[in-house]
Amino acid sequence: MLDGVMLLWFLMTGLALLFVAIDIRSTPESPVLKWGFLLLTAYAGVVGAFLYVLGCREPLPGLHERYTAVRWRQTLGSTMHCVAGDGLGILAGAVLSSVLSLTGLTEIIVEYVLGFAFGWTIFQSLFMRATLGGSYRRALAATFIAELLSMNLLMAGMLPTVAALRAHIASAENPLAPAFWFVMSMGLLVGFIVAYPMNWWLVANHLKHGMMTVRPAAVAANVMAGMDMPGVKTEMSMGAGGPTRPSVPAMALLSFLALIAGVVISFFLRHS
Repeated sequence: MLDGVMLLWFLMTGLALLFVAIDIRSTPESPVLKWGFLLLTAYAGVVGAFLYVLGCREPLPGLHERYTAVRWRQTLGSTMHCVAGDGLGILAGAVLSSVLSLTGLTEIIVEYVLGFAFGWTIFQSLFMRATLGGSYRRALAATFIAELLSMNLLMAGMLPTVAALRAHIASAENPLAPAFWFVMSMGLLVGFIVAYPMNWWLVANHLKHGMMTVRPAAVAANVMAGMDMPGVKTEMSMGAGGPTRPSVPAMALLSFLALIAGVVISFFLRHS
């Protein structure tokens, strides 16, 4: 039965990915976030495509700015960006750990380091440096805290999910088996859900960006002139929100406590 479920999942994921790849070309979203939605759909299948349609796809011409301005859609873009970038590193770490026969805490460390490194240095800082003044060093400094907190919650949700499924699904640790990719997809999907509240806080306090409308200058001028869109920001504003409640150190502590809990639960599930 499980083989049938996985076959259906992969078939639906392929169709969802094809739909997003074609449809998102006409969506006036940042190219980085377009790639992010493609990656999220590759991880989360029809769930990723559903989130794209519900949270980013322009409902009518000229409405993308207003449509994506609401907080939950901004948070969706922020969380998706995290999971898309970190997920590539985490998957690379899982494959490397399997090839090198790494297990336990060593495997977790490899996945965390590669996931954080790719998400922070490439998907966040390198790809987004233009929105932060063009300086890669400045982008690294501006995105470090947000990436750290979001990554911790992603791993906190992913680790127990993967451990629970691997304990009951044969060959789930073999990258050559479909079960490996199915289990990792489920882990990243749960990690997305767990990381969403932290990304809400990060977006609310201007520590992380959300959706970003990108249009040709002439089109953008016509759209902005024809609409009254209070609260819609056309530029990223990270770290400019004044004092946060709760404080950044408090949220960082919370994120590490969640990560530790995720690690402990995953070890319990693996050995229960």
